[in-house]
Amino acid sequence: MKNGLEAKLQNLPMEPGCYLMKDASGTIIYVGKAKKLRNRVNQYFVGAHDFKTTKMVSQVKDFDFFITRTEKEALLLEINLIKKHRPRFNIMFMDDKTYPYIKLTKEAYPTLTVVRETKKDRKSKYFGPFPDATAAHQTIRLLQTLYPLRKCKTMPKKVCLYYHLGQCLGPCEYDVDPQVYQEMLDKITRFLNGDNKEILQDLKQKMEIATEKLDYESAIEYRDFIQSVEHVSDKQQVQIEDRSNRDVFSYFCDKGYLSIQGFFIRAGKLLERELSLSPLYGDPEEEFVSFITQYYQKHPSPVEIVLPKLEEQDMEVLQDTLESKIIVPIKGYRKKLLDLAQANAKNQLYLKFDVIEAKSKNDETLMEKFSQILGRDIHRVEIFDNSHISGSFTVAACVVYDEGKPNKAEYRIYKLHTQNSDVDSMKEVLYRRYYRLLIEDARMPDCVLVDGGKQQVDVAKEIIDALGLDLPILGLVKDDKHNTSDLMNRDGQLIPIDKNSPFFFLLTRMQDEVHRFAITYHRKLRQKAQTKSILDEVEGIGEVRKKKLLKHFGNFKSIKSASIEALSEVLPLEVATELHEILKDATSE
Repeated sequence: MKNGLEAKLQNLPMEPGCYLMKDASGTIIYVGKAKKLRNRVNQYFVGAHDFKTTKMVSQVKDFDFFITRTEKEALLLEINLIKKHRPRFNIMFMDDKTYPYIKLTKEAYPTLTVVRETKKDRKSKYFGPFPDATAAHQTIRLLQTLYPLRKCKTMPKKVCLYYHLGQCLGPCEYDVDPQVYQEMLDKITRFLNGDNKEILQDLKQKMEIATEKLDYESAIEYRDFIQSVEHVSDKQQVQIEDRSNRDVFSYFCDKGYLSIQGFFIRAGKLLERELSLSPLYGDPEEEFVSFITQYYQKHPSPVEIVLPKLEEQDMEVLQDTLESKIIVPIKGYRKKLLDLAQANAKNQLYLKFDVIEAKSKNDETLMEKFSQILGRDIHRVEIFDNSHISGSFTVAACVVYDEGKPNKAEYRIYKLHTQNSDVDSMKEVLYRRYYRLLIEDARMPDCVLVDGGKQQVDVAKEIIDALGLDLPILGLVKDDKHNTSDLMNRDGQLIPIDKNSPFFFLLTRMQDEVHRFAITYHRKLRQKAQTKSILDEVEGIGEVRKKKLLKHFGNFKSIKSASIEALSEVLPLEVATELHEILKDATSE
């Protein structure tokens, strides 16, 4: 880590606020909020993280921050900064799918329209969201036919065609009793809230009267109206135990991705689901809170929002920020809905990976694609990756795939010289790997795959050529959003890949596997160093007692959470007391 950045980290305040991570060009690549800025920002540069966060941190060359008075202010500022800068590593609620709502104005002569922009308008009521625009417009057409509300956006001076068709009362030219409009509004509101009994009863009565009068044309029209009401009302299939309006959100994270699932329940019916599946670069709970806040800046709030248990401070901030009542259920039908939302989030995340992996396992052409690209038979591929935080505990991993499947017996891990650049680290691991295979006359790969663009490909070419080896080289190239997009051959030529192909998913799985392997080893080294450094601070703990502690508690995390009484089972009471205090201070920093 550069001295300037390190000094800046040490001088961060212990106050709430927002931080903006920047890359070498000064572009903001990530925005986050913090209860205590110094603690939160320093966490990115200390300790091991999953590969996605590690890759993000490796691009951070500077950062800015804003101090706020409260965590609520920090959350709202974070959302505004995300909307303004749209950092590529943030999880955002995207506008690509904005749900339609029905808007009923509270004017003297009200109107009924389908809208997607639902900014607060005290002179209107919003109903929805609807599954799609077709359902919303279908409902609007039905209601406008049954109830002659004003259709014109601006009041004309004379009645128009709608009046003559019986679809408007003509308030522009004639006086209309306000009570007539109020009765229509009450009926429309009840219907949009899920109560269609009154409308159906009225239509059936009119159909019977028309039939008795032998007015079959009108009777057929009323019959069609009845079918339309039943069709619109029966679109939703899931019935909930009460008729309240509520939204239910939960989340699940794994494989470096965050899956968020939302259920929209109106009048006791499940209307629609919202799914977000995005790479995860920050804390899952913080990203979840950010997503919920962004969502309700663009959508009306229901009576209540059901959420999983979050940190107390996050719950308080959300409750202060949102207008709805927030409920964290422990049992009952709300808890069942919450569990269902989390199960859906989990299933959707794994489904994304399982479906493609299943396709790739059954596709015998995966290695043929490598062979086709390189113009020779390819059976074994080796992929490399480096891992370090702030230049310390630098490691590299080599993962081996035979016939498209991981060969874990052939995996190798390397401790590298610290303070190396990524280029130097790649040089070192490639040299060590293939020099050893040379002198041992061991099996060479059919292809070397490096996680990077031209710079890493050139490094691999330099080392492999220096060793006199004839090994094809490919690089995994990322786009401006840091997503793998293409392959690059040793001549620097880009080779496009179909992002939906099993071959592309094989490449991403190979990336994930080598990152995972490198990060796991890196984390072990840091934990070992952390255990050693803290236990060494305690007088009375030597190598023997260190081993006893680790044997008794199993790992350093259990030691940190142990009480004085538990520690005294292994250590003398005064030593256990001192260790407990040191660990307590280290945890609170």
